[in-house]
Amino acid sequence: MRIDDYVADLERTLTGPYGPKRDLVVEARDSLEDTAVALEAEGLDRAAAERQAVEEFGELTEIAPGYQSELTAVAGRRLGLLLFISIPITVLMWSALWRLYPPEQHVYATQPGWFQPVSRLLDVAQLATGLYGGLALFALSRGARWIRRPHLVTRSLGVLVWAMLPVTGALSLSLSMGVDDPNTLDVLPTILANLVTCGLWGMQAYCATRCLRITRSRRTAGAARSR
Repeated sequence: MRIDDYVADLERTLTGPYGPKRDLVVEARDSLEDTAVALEAEGLDRAAAERQAVEEFGELTEIAPGYQSELTAVAGRRLGLLLFISIPITVLMWSALWRLYPPEQHVYATQPGWFQPVSRLLDVAQLATGLYGGLALFALSRGARWIRRPHLVTRSLGVLVWAMLPVTGALSLSLSMGVDDPNTLDVLPTILANLVTCGLWGMQAYCATRCLRITRSRRTAGAARSR
C-alpha cells in the first residue's frame, strides 16, 4: 500500500473534531514520508520505499485505535471545558439581570409555593452539570493516567448533556410561564440573554452529539474486532 492510500484509509477510519483529526493524519503522513525518504536514500525506488514505510508504520487496525482514543479524549475535554465555563456564565448572567431588574413586590406575593424550590433546583442542576464538566476535563487531561477507560468519561458527558437540556429547559419554562407576570426584565436584555443561552445550549448539544457518536463508533469497532 502506498502512503496516500494508507493515509486516506486512516482519515476515513478516524472520527472526531476536525482540527485534531487533521493534525493526527498530517503527523502520520509526515512520519511515513520521512521514513520513505530515508529508505530512498538507502537505494529503494519510491514505490518500494513507500510500501516498506507503511509496513513499518503498522497495520491500520493496530494504529487507528490509539489515534481514535486521543480524538475521543479531545472531544470529551472540549465538552467538559464548555460546560465548566458556559453554565456558570449563564447562571451569573441571569442572576445579574434579575438584580438589575428586580420583580415588583406583588410578583413575590403571588408566587406559588413551588416557585422557589424549582428555582433552586434549576440552579443546583445547572451548577452540578458545570462541576461535572470540570471534573471530566481534569480526568481527561491531568488525571488521564488514572483513568482506565477515558471513552466512558466522554460518553457520560454526552449522556449528561442530553439528559439535562430537556430538564433545564422544562424548569426554565415552568418558572417563566407558571406565575402571573413573572418577566420584569426590559425587552432588549431579555432578548440578548435568551440568545446567549440558546447559543450555549446549541453548542452543548452539538458537542454532546459528537461525543456520543465518537464513543458509539468506538464500541462498534471494538465489537467488530472481537468477532
